[in-house]
Parts: sequence; structure tokens; C-alpha cells
Amino acid sequence: MDNRDSNGGLAEATASRLRFEDPDEEEVGMEVEENSAAAGAEGEEGEGEGWEEVIGNDKTSADYYFDSYSHFGIHEEMLKDVVRTKSYQNVITQNSFLFKDKVALDVGAGTGILSLFCAKAGAKHVYAIECSQMADMAKEIVKANGYSDVITVIKGKVEEIELPVPKVDVIISEWMGYFLLFENMLNTVLYARDKWLADGGVVLPDKASLHLTAIEDAEYKEDKIEFWNNVYGFDMRCIKKQAMMEPLVDTVDANQIVTNCQLLKTMDISKMTPGDASFTVPFKLIAERNDYIHALVAYFNVSFTKCHKMMGFSTGPRSKATHWKQTVLYLEDVITICEGETLTGSMTVTPNKKNPRDIDIKLKYALNGHRCQVSRTQHYKMR
Repeated sequence: MDNRDSNGGLAEATASRLRFEDPDEEEVGMEVEENSAAAGAEGEEGEGEGWEEVIGNDKTSADYYFDSYSHFGIHEEMLKDVVRTKSYQNVITQNSFLFKDKVALDVGAGTGILSLFCAKAGAKHVYAIECSQMADMAKEIVKANGYSDVITVIKGKVEEIELPVPKVDVIISEWMGYFLLFENMLNTVLYARDKWLADGGVVLPDKASLHLTAIEDAEYKEDKIEFWNNVYGFDMRCIKKQAMMEPLVDTVDANQIVTNCQLLKTMDISKMTPGDASFTVPFKLIAERNDYIHALVAYFNVSFTKCHKMMGFSTGPRSKATHWKQTVLYLEDVITICEGETLTGSMTVTPNKKNPRDIDIKLKYALNGHRCQVSRTQHYKMR
């Protein structure tokens, strides 16, 4: 799972011109219900001179539990996500008019890659906020690349730091988590927007949308869920119940898709409020062939509409794979559906009350088909 902190190092990039939606994708009319320690150990003898100089060398696995974005491996994965990183690079370099002689703010800067892109595009100054240990590394990276006079790395939480300037012209951030909203970093971007963005300023990206489809997935469901029915002759179905409640983040084969893909929710980052990330929306999925449905699959698209020509990328199963993959919600029922029949229902998404970085999902679905009639409510927890 992607364990980034709500202010954690999400600074790196994404996809070129991937397909945004299926031709048959429709948005159903909807009403939105407004509805994060361990002591460091002394260095062992024989570690070698200079080890103490390595940034973050005193971190343990317990520290990473709370500060996972201090570890370079997470940043490596994100930087190597060409869809993600190249998209951000293209947005910035191909739209220098948004950045030239402007003051930019990079929220969750990580290694500082987005800040470097902005500086190279002619930004007057870039303030890169990063709360993890990676901020120290970002300062070294900025210095090594000759941008210390243009990029200022600020270590701390967005909600707790102060900028040297009253307003910025551009806010850029790669805040998206699994299922779009997991980790709830969006609220941090909205806080920065409300506090520092100048009138007429730009938030990038400015649009994000959540989508839903249904898949046949008998083999994998058997391996991951039904496995617990009989484990070497023992009944472990109590774990099966827990496994059903945890959405699976994995790559879905486009050939598994049984229905149309439907737009669930669109968010305008330049205008929305934190409460808009909690919602209930209806869905209507129409079977495109006779098949079985074992799970629903959610994914998201991101748009940069303020560019000279709209740019963006998709994390859907028909697009090039990203580190976000897709989010699979397994159903208790195996649904037999015929071509043309409709699976209807609703999805409620809310931040967890104990830990708002986590997500609670309530799924209602029903089918009154020729070979299958079913109606059920299921609950999921993204942790």
C-alpha cells in the first residue's frame, strides 16, 4: 500500500495523453451528501566512517510506520512511474506561461522534482514544503542542481509552517492516493489554497474524477478470499470476512471488464471544500456481455485544464499502468449477469472518524436479472 503522510513526499510526476474515458461512460445524475516512535538505536561498531552523515540513517522500521516518506524507495517508485512523472513534467515544461516569473508552492515536495521542473520553466521562486526527513535530502538535491537561489525547501507540515511571502501564484501537488482519496492529502492542498493562493492563481491539477466498473475475477477471488474457507483442513473463515472488507489495490486486466465504466464523482480542486470529499453517489453498470461479476473496480483520472491544451492522465485498466493501479472491491455474491442487464446501486465514501487518512466505503448494489436476483449492502475499510 502507498503509505504517504498527509503532507508527505509526493512531489514527482505523471502521464502524457492517456485516454480519459470510455466512449460509453456516462455520469448518472446525482446529489452529493455533504456529509498517523521508536527510539533510535546507537550505531553498531564497524559501520564505517561517514555513516552518521547519511541523511535519515537513524531511522528504523518503526519510524517508517509514521514517516514512510522518509524512505527513498517510495520516491523511487513514484519517480519511475513514467505516467505520473512525465505528465507533470509535460504540464510544466509545455506551459511555461503558467510558471515564468511566478511564485509557486509545491505541497508535499518529496525529492523536489516538481519544484525543479517549475524552476527550470522559469519560476521566480518556488517554495517546496515537505514534512518528512526527505526534506533534508531535497535541499541537497536542489543545491546539487544549482537552484538554491530559486527553490526554498521548508521542512514541516503545511498547517504549521509560515511562508516568507503572503501569496503565491501557483500551487502544484501530487496529492492523489489509492482510490484517489486514500491518505487524505487533498485537505492539505485545500488548506494551502485557501491560505496562500492569490486571486486568479492556479491549482495544478485542478480536476480529479472517480470512476467505477465491474469485472469477472473468479480465479483471483478464489485465491485471495475463498482460500480462508479451508486452510490445510482448518476453518479460517473469520479472516475471510476481514479480507472481504479490505479493498485490494492491484492491476486489473482490461479483458476482465464486464460492464461499462461510469463516472462517479468529479472534484474541482480550485473550488471544492474539504467536505466535498465525503459523498454518496448512485451508479448504473450495464453488462456488455453474458458473464459473472465478482468485484467492482474503482480508478481515477486527473486533469490539468488550465494548460494551453488540456492535459491529464488516467489510472484506469484500459490505460498504461501506474503505481496507483486500481482498487478492487470484492462482492460477497457471484453475480450472473446477461448482456444488457443493469447492476444498480450507490457508493458512500467518508474519511474514517478515528483516522481521517483512512477511508470507509459503503456499497449498495442490486440486480433483478433473468438468471440472478440480488440485493446487498457491503462495507469496506481502506487502511
